[in-house]
Amino acid sequence: MHDNHHQNRDAYQLEIEAGQLIFKAQGQWDLDTVKEIDHSLQQDLKALGYGAVAENEQGEDFTQVIFDFQGLSRIDTAGAYILTRAIGCHDGFCRRWSVINGTKGQRVLIDAAAQAAKGVAPARPKPWYAPLERLGRGTMRGLAEVYDTLAFFGQFMVVLAKMIVRPQRIRWKSVISLVESVGLDALPIVAILSFFIGAVIAFMGADLLAAFGAKIFVVDLVGIAVLREFAVLITAILLAGRSNSAFTAEIGSMKMRQEIDAMTVIGLSREETLIAPRALACLISAPLLTFVAMLSGLLGGVLVGWSQGISPVLFMARLTEVVSINHFWVGMIKAPVFALFIAIIGCRQGLAVGGSVESLGRRTTTSVVQAIFTVIVLDAVFAMLFLKMGV
Repeated sequence: MHDNHHQNRDAYQLEIEAGQLIFKAQGQWDLDTVKEIDHSLQQDLKALGYGAVAENEQGEDFTQVIFDFQGLSRIDTAGAYILTRAIGCHDGFCRRWSVINGTKGQRVLIDAAAQAAKGVAPARPKPWYAPLERLGRGTMRGLAEVYDTLAFFGQFMVVLAKMIVRPQRIRWKSVISLVESVGLDALPIVAILSFFIGAVIAFMGADLLAAFGAKIFVVDLVGIAVLREFAVLITAILLAGRSNSAFTAEIGSMKMRQEIDAMTVIGLSREETLIAPRALACLISAPLLTFVAMLSGLLGGVLVGWSQGISPVLFMARLTEVVSINHFWVGMIKAPVFALFIAIIGCRQGLAVGGSVESLGRRTTTSVVQAIFTVIVLDAVFAMLFLKMGV
């Protein structure tokens, strides 16, 4: 028995050098030999004071293990697993380790055994086509989201048509309450942002056009940009970030608490009760907010123009002379379309929330991103359409 124990200890040597444990493995470490080796190894590691952090005779901690495989002739998964006892894996923690005088296969085997001892599955190497696979999956998810949103939009338009035919089915109290939160509460921030947008456009335009002696054309620039694009875009983006996220969070929390299922059981339509009031509130609020944003943006342009030598009277005279009323109507026509899509996306993402808080947060983020993306795409479509129409 003594000879067998001595033979087992010849299979390895443990040395401590500069705070490092050097583990020299020799001979064969496979399923036939590791049973006896493991018993001796545990005794030797225990003699070193091997606990949560190993200590040598001087009481110094060593947190790194170096495996020297120069004398190792054969190793399999069983031997690699026993070797990892020297790494001291516990509670998901392992000491740092490295392999010297070993092959690449031996390093991979020790790494897999260390991950298994730590309780983590070894990471598989990603194939070369992994980025293409991710791109494909992302594209398919995007197309599925577009399809689901359009299908949901179609279903809602049918419900909206029925409610227009029978107006008594519209919940006007909910609509008016939502108009207050969606429209009136958003009025200050929309006005302030539009004011600064108009001021920035006027300031940059005046600075550039002054070089050509055409500073008066700042009025044309501010009028067309604010009326046609920036006022409605600022309004739509604020609706997407403010009201759209609120719709998703409100409906999603109701879905998590199974309130929507309870409403369906007692015979209430979720489209008429939850979605229609929010969509109507956005349809009513968006044109009003856009109009205020136009006035505020023009006011910012007037004040900056005044500071650049263009009096308010001259600014308004030039504006009414060269800026067609068509630019105003182009911006106003976009507002209800943007608002309807923003409301539909917010409500659909809320209804898609699962049973976890993580799902609610993910759907709220997705809702805002989709709404802003949709607004930009629709704005580009409108631009091309109006260009073809010559408006």
